[in-house]
Amino acid sequence: MPARETAAPPSRRGRRAARAAGLVTAVALLAAIVVLSIAVGAKAMPLADVWSGLLHRDATEYAVVHRMRLPRTLLGLLAGTALGVAGAVMQALTRNPLADPGLLGINAGASAAVATAAAFLGVTAVGGYVWFALLGAAAVTALVYAVGGGRGATPARLALAGAALNATLYSYVSAVMLLDTASLERLRFWTVGSLASADSATVTRVLPFILIGLLVALGAARPLNALALGDDAARALGARPALIRAAVIVAVTLLCGAATAACGPIVFVGLLVPHLVRALTGPDLRWLLPYCAVLAPALLLGADVLGRVLGRPGELQVGMVTAVLGGPLFLWLVTRRPVAQP
Repeated sequence: MPARETAAPPSRRGRRAARAAGLVTAVALLAAIVVLSIAVGAKAMPLADVWSGLLHRDATEYAVVHRMRLPRTLLGLLAGTALGVAGAVMQALTRNPLADPGLLGINAGASAAVATAAAFLGVTAVGGYVWFALLGAAAVTALVYAVGGGRGATPARLALAGAALNATLYSYVSAVMLLDTASLERLRFWTVGSLASADSATVTRVLPFILIGLLVALGAARPLNALALGDDAARALGARPALIRAAVIVAVTLLCGAATAACGPIVFVGLLVPHLVRALTGPDLRWLLPYCAVLAPALLLGADVLGRVLGRPGELQVGMVTAVLGGPLFLWLVTRRPVAQP
């Protein structure tokens, strides 16, 4: 007789149900913040007018909604998802719960390439920044991987190589902007992290890179779970550690390069969200990554809405808001309880 399949223990089924319910709640929260992001701006607008501008081309508010608020919201969704997922896989790869996409110098590489393009090549459009940011992120990723040991790279060596390049490249960006006032003027909002310049062309340009990065990262979730047990155990389970690390670095390069090109270097999203989510879901990346993909854009869009409200009639850039809110909150979390291990 064929053996009966063993049913999952009640405790495991309960945990799965709780995680699924939590994910549904997170999606509802994100949907509410998306509505706020479209409805709230530097100029007050009734929700009925926003809805009319969203659906009717002849409405007075159509241009404001479709040319400004909707692209800004979509870019916030894409960038937040990219940063949150990139942070989660970077923390899993380096086995460091305090790691973020900047640990390997990827954000710094993208920033240095954009600063170079703006200062020396005359690139002024965000659409042009994307390619330079991806090139800079890819170049630094390859350099870090080579310096870290190539196929024999270890998390510690990758982190050390990334930290050294990170400091060097951000010093270069500061020097370029201080010596070139025109670049400083063009990039002053970009360097603090901003969604204000979002348009449909920017969203279209970064969308393919972020989607590919997300697919690679999600596909690496199960192998990364195996890699967390150690290289030998991962090989025994059929995983290939060198290939996994290479795939994760490619995913992070695409995600961070595209997000940085479009919005500038935004801090704490890729660090704080995975840390918070891990306390809820545990280290299983099959749950951690979907949660991060939902809650990270919720945090980024929420910070953007807050910046628009607090800065009226102007606005506070989202990178400033995430830094002001994220720093103290993260310090509080770290001091209140042990850091959840990836």
